[in-house]
Amino acid sequence: MTTPDSDGLLAEQLLRLTRRVHRIQKHHLERRGLGVTPAQSRLLRTLAHCDSPPRMADLAARLEVVPRAVTTLVDGLEASGKVRRVPDPANRRVIRIEVTDDGHKALRELRAARRSAAEEILAPLTNEQRAVLGGLLDTLVDGPPAHLHGV
Repeated sequence: MTTPDSDGLLAEQLLRLTRRVHRIQKHHLERRGLGVTPAQSRLLRTLAHCDSPPRMADLAARLEVVPRAVTTLVDGLEASGKVRRVPDPANRRVIRIEVTDDGHKALRELRAARRSAAEEILAPLTNEQRAVLGGLLDTLVDGPPAHLHGV
């Protein structure tokens, strides 16, 4: 059984790890000279997982941010040639955002930077410890199995 103190310590450790992950990823991004901020990186990754070019409002919903924040991110990525605004073929008043060839190249570099950051963070762990950590993280991300919470 856990105590409030141990739960508080775990929460603090998770927050510290999250900050460390972000700091190391940012460092790896800067070293590659992509000129992409972490927020722009997240938007590009989100675009890459869309079946078709989304509207700005769709991106804002997926990223859980206000539409104005997406506009600013898209403006920066468009200025650097990584995305472009395109009219919707069915309704010319609707603008969609698509990844350019430069954007796809940046995505490959971003994936490599994230892998490098993960390798750096996980370096002290053995393969067995990594497997245990992966299982624990899956449980935290996905929640407990359905049979454990009465579903």
